[in-house]
Amino acid sequence: MKDLTPLCCNHDERPPGETVRLIVVHAISLPPDEFGGPGVEQLFSNALDPEAHPYYASIHHLRVSAHYFIRRDGETICFVDPERRAWHAGVSCWNGRERCNDFSVGIELEGCDTMPFEPVQYERLAALIARLKRRYPIEAVVGHADIAPGRKTDPGPFFDWKRLHALLSGYA
Repeated sequence: MKDLTPLCCNHDERPPGETVRLIVVHAISLPPDEFGGPGVEQLFSNALDPEAHPYYASIHHLRVSAHYFIRRDGETICFVDPERRAWHAGVSCWNGRERCNDFSVGIELEGCDTMPFEPVQYERLAALIARLKRRYPIEAVVGHADIAPGRKTDPGPFFDWKRLHALLSGYA
């Protein structure tokens, strides 16, 4: 796993006494529907060049991050240590609790709403979730759309939750 935690600056301390209880699965591609470039790493490290792509001009000012990013080829990058609060969920609510960043880990998959994810991404995601479940009292694994309905759609209609749950059962 590639560790870029020193490069990511969009995180802070969790509230006192708060621990990780939720895993939020996201999907991201920069530029939209394109894979393999440096856009996500640049966005999460506040280094996205607004001139590099027309879409970047509208998002380069955002201060966002995730704990992990799983590329299409399975490469997994850690941007924020799970002990810290990454800025991935935005305005969000789960089981009546707002501010999901306070008690969640965000995992971004390189993907979009218009294409299936790669088998290796599910494998890496399941292994990472299993590792996090051994470390924290995880109560649920949800999509970004589940905690920000109407505002977010990821991980999107092509994300195969049954496949993920089947892989996770192998870690039980």
